[in-house]
Amino acid sequence: MEIIRSKIFTQFPGLLFGMSTNRNGVSAGKFNLNVSFSVGDNPENVTENRRRFFSALGIDENIVAFTQQEHTSVVCACSTPGNYPVSDALITRSQHLFLAISVADCTPVMLYDPKTKTAAAIHAGWRGTTSKIVKKAIAKMYVHYGTKPANIVAFIGPSAGKCCYEVGNEVAKQFPDICVERKPDRKYLLDVKQANVIQLLESGLQEDHIEVHSDCTIHNQVYHSHRRDGKESGRMFAVIGMNN
Repeated sequence: MEIIRSKIFTQFPGLLFGMSTNRNGVSAGKFNLNVSFSVGDNPENVTENRRRFFSALGIDENIVAFTQQEHTSVVCACSTPGNYPVSDALITRSQHLFLAISVADCTPVMLYDPKTKTAAAIHAGWRGTTSKIVKKAIAKMYVHYGTKPANIVAFIGPSAGKCCYEVGNEVAKQFPDICVERKPDRKYLLDVKQANVIQLLESGLQEDHIEVHSDCTIHNQVYHSHRRDGKESGRMFAVIGMNN
């Protein structure tokens, strides 16, 4: 099983992070290791794909918290596994509870505070990014768990990269200039990863506490990509939690 890992998180014993790809699944065609029940894939195949992924991580799906994502800026604090209502970020300080978000080009931002042992899983598409979901998650971590931003370490996972993520002016103008490159055909290339790095820094994270994965999900065929494959695209999980 091919799993995306984080270097920055390996320094914390008991912290587990992993992100799936589109390889080593049982679903047909481009779905392959699709983990979503909402994209038209065979439910039995999705169940097996999930089993394979969580088994490779070494955790039981029954201790995972999932959320119904709708590109909101809603952050949900959770203490038990299961399905949570509409929100695009989960935070917790509960041990043996793992947070899962689903992505296929949108940016997964995963946070961990080793002082309070608080974790967050954030689904930051361009809409969530413009509505400051990362800043809101960090603020809620402080309110609920006393997490100080300077103690947080962050991993920004594979997602649509500036090399391929083309948008129109209406989207581009909502981002800082440093995150946008104008093309000759009046389209723009957008760097959502960088936009979230800016939010992390503005929230008080230290620069050397932030790791950014370089892979673009549109360009790299090892990932599911809605922008590249449309309705044939599956979804991937990014999961974080504490074993002890």
